[in-house]
Formats: sequence, structure tokens, C-alpha cells
Amino acid sequence: MSARIRFRQPNVIPGFGLTFGFTLVYFSLIILIPMVALVLRATGLGWSGFWAVALDARVLASLRTSFVTALIAAGINVVFGTLIAWILVRYRFPGRRIVDAFVDLPFALPTAVAGIALTAIYAPNGFIGQLVAPLGIRIAYTPLGITIAMIFIGLPFVVRTIQPILEETSHEVEEASATLGANRLQTISRVLLPGLAPAILTGFALAFARAVGEYGSVIFIAGNIPFVSEITPLLIVIRLEEYNYAGAAVIATIMLAISFSMLFVINLIQAWSRRRYGYGN
Repeated sequence: MSARIRFRQPNVIPGFGLTFGFTLVYFSLIILIPMVALVLRATGLGWSGFWAVALDARVLASLRTSFVTALIAAGINVVFGTLIAWILVRYRFPGRRIVDAFVDLPFALPTAVAGIALTAIYAPNGFIGQLVAPLGIRIAYTPLGITIAMIFIGLPFVVRTIQPILEETSHEVEEASATLGANRLQTISRVLLPGLAPAILTGFALAFARAVGEYGSVIFIAGNIPFVSEITPLLIVIRLEEYNYAGAAVIATIMLAISFSMLFVINLIQAWSRRRYGYGN
């Protein structure tokens, strides 16, 4: 009885029951039901058929290419995205607003256009590709080209996640740290980074999730060579074009499971970081 009374107590913002019900229905229709349907279609092959597709050498190679390049791209974006956010927040310089607007360009640019532009630049006869070709470096049609495309589309997620936190961080904290005798490295590592850690992890997770599922901006520069530069989303499309819907569902289910597991671990680390440094419960 007491539990029922507590549940029916008035909230500061009314309408909890209606909004909660709408959230559950919307979440189920948009996310939960399609995911369940995908898993059911994949398991329709039976466990032997499922593992036959999952352990196929070409599938494993594409998964390795997609996830390794996505992790590398997200890691690079964390470093340079944090630096860009720091510069945009802490410094005032001519053209700052233009640079700030260019950060959002990958959001507005169609992914196919981005892929064509990157390929034109990094191809062996492109502006940058022809400069590094004499050094024996090939960018386009290799995992390196895939990584560059993923960096391009993932950078805004890191910058826009960290930038508001930096804007809320007072200069007085840095000044107090310097007053207490800390040098710049100690101020950054012991004062600023702990507060930015949850935002950095969030930016990393968003950039990784966007990169691992990216298709349009990657297929042009990837070259789509099996066992070399073939990404998993492309392999799923190939299976669909072959009318192998069950095989495509299996590959998509594996990709979903790996992505969810990695994002779940990142969220656990983020929650630990918030508790460790006192930023939320």
C-alpha cells in the first residue's frame, strides 16, 4: 500500500504516467521491435546455420576492418576533438566563428558527397595522395582511407560534446590550481581532465557508434576489397542484393551485439568516472 501511495504522489512536473507510457511505446516501435525482429530472422537459420555465417572468414575480416578502424578513428577524434573544443572555448581569434561552423559541416554534408570528396583528395592521383605516393604510402582503398573517412564524420560528436562542459568550467578553478603551486601539466591532468572525462567518454562513444555503422562516406574511399578494405555494412548490402536476407540478418545481429557490448562497457566506465569525481550519481 505504501509503495502504491509513493508512486501516486504528485510530481513537480505532472503527466508522468502519460509521458512514460508514450516513451515506452515509442521506444518499442522505433527500436525494440525492429531489433527483436532482426534477431528472430537471424536465429531462423538455426544455431548451426547462424554460426556458419558468423564464422565465415570474409565476415570476420569485415568485422575486424569495421571495428578496428572505428576504434582508431574515435581515439584520434578524442585527442584532436578535445584540442579543437579547447581552442574554440578558451581563445578568441579572427575567423573563430567560421571554424566553429565548419565543425558541423559533416552533419550537413551528404555522406556520399563526403566520400567522393575524400576519395578525390586521397586517391593516388589526388591532391594529397600523389604527394605521399612516392613515399610508398597509399591512403585510398586501404584501411587508412577508411579511418580518415571515419575521423571526418565523427569529429563533430566529440567537439560538440566536450565544448559545453568546457564553457561551464570556470577559469577560477585553473587559477586556484596555479595559486596552489600546480604547473600547467598538473592542472590539466588533475583538475581539468577529471571533470571532462565523462564528456570525453560520451564523445568517444558517439564517434565510435557513428563510425562503425557508417556507409556512404566510407564505401568510395574503401575500395571494398574483400579481406582488405571491405566494411561490414557493405557486406550486409551485398548479402541483401544476393537475396540472402537471413545471412544479412546474421551479420547485422553480430554487429549489433558487438556494438551494444562495447557501448555498454563505455557507459559503465562513464558512470564510474562520474561517481569517482563527483559529477552526478
